Amino acid sequence: MTLTNADITELTALRHLLHQHPEVSGLEQGTARRVITALTDHTPDRVLTGLGGHGVAAVYDGEGQGPTLLFRCELDALPITEQGDLPHRSTVPGTGHLCGHDGHMTVILALARLLSRQRPARGRVVLLFQPAEETGAGAAAVLRDPEFETISPDYAFALHNMPGLPLGHVGLIPGPVNCASRGMSITLSGKSAHASEPENGRSPMQALSHLMPALTALSRGIPQDHDFTLATVTHTSMGAPAFGIAPGEATLYVTLRTLVDAQMQALCDRAETLVTNTAAAHDISVEISYHDIFTHCANDPDATLILRKALDALHVPHDARGLPMRASEDFGRFGQRARAAMLFLGAGSTHAALHNPDYDFPDDLIPIGARIFHQVARDMLG
Repeated sequence: MTLTNADITELTALRHLLHQHPEVSGLEQGTARRVITALTDHTPDRVLTGLGGHGVAAVYDGEGQGPTLLFRCELDALPITEQGDLPHRSTVPGTGHLCGHDGHMTVILALARLLSRQRPARGRVVLLFQPAEETGAGAAAVLRDPEFETISPDYAFALHNMPGLPLGHVGLIPGPVNCASRGMSITLSGKSAHASEPENGRSPMQALSHLMPALTALSRGIPQDHDFTLATVTHTSMGAPAFGIAPGEATLYVTLRTLVDAQMQALCDRAETLVTNTAAAHDISVEISYHDIFTHCANDPDATLILRKALDALHVPHDARGLPMRASEDFGRFGQRARAAMLFLGAGSTHAALHNPDYDFPDDLIPIGARIFHQVARDMLG
């Protein structure tokens, strides 16, 4: 069973609609409503709403006993202004689907079409539309939700588009595929003063100037190295936007990455030691907090083999190129509850990178992604 040309036309229009109305993490009410509306035409046996916030899950039951397969996508967009003149560009100022979650949702809705036409012979399929992936909070919230226990999967699968890979080519390996990461927020507090008398204050300027290159110098290696670390300065601010005040406070955001969770604490310890020693040397106080915490994402060997067999059956080319990714992915938490694996679907060798203001999900990937996941469901559940 395959998608018809009419299906693909309708699904493309739906993807464009989702793209036009992006919502950031935790605020995906409208996106969830559009997903629920689309699902009503595809007759799931159950639809769960409000999972971990605005999450939605559609359940397709087979007649016989068998495993539960979960196919997961993401609801949220990014707080980035889209650039370009696409006819379906974002209508929401400062917000855009610049990671492809609109396309991932459409792939799963395409799978819903196929399942509605032929239910699995046994077991069940759960289609999960997860909230708040971009902040690393959504998967944990879904897993904590008591309703999730009613759909607890044996296997979990997901895909992410990957610019840089040829269109339709798949990156797939067992083991780590996405790095652990967390945002480190640093607040440096001294004492403000009149700009004509800076000596009467304690400015964080020197400490801030030292920390930005010093923290980034904690980076080493490449993602294929077990001890890979990366520290990226993502934001800074200092003082009031005024000419008459020497600053007394500064803020610095740094994103820390390691290949696996086990290496993260050591990187945090090195960063914290550097920050506290620098603050003390400049007679200012410091506060540190962590946000957007992602665990590393690792592909279970058995689940990876299932994906590989489906790709081979469909003659979809695949290899290990581009993996592990430096980017983080909230899907890793599902691997704590199920045999989980994610594949990376090529968006084109020269396609705009993820999170770039001119990125747009390639519509040609919709039927490819749906066909891969449908093959997995048929292989495992008949």
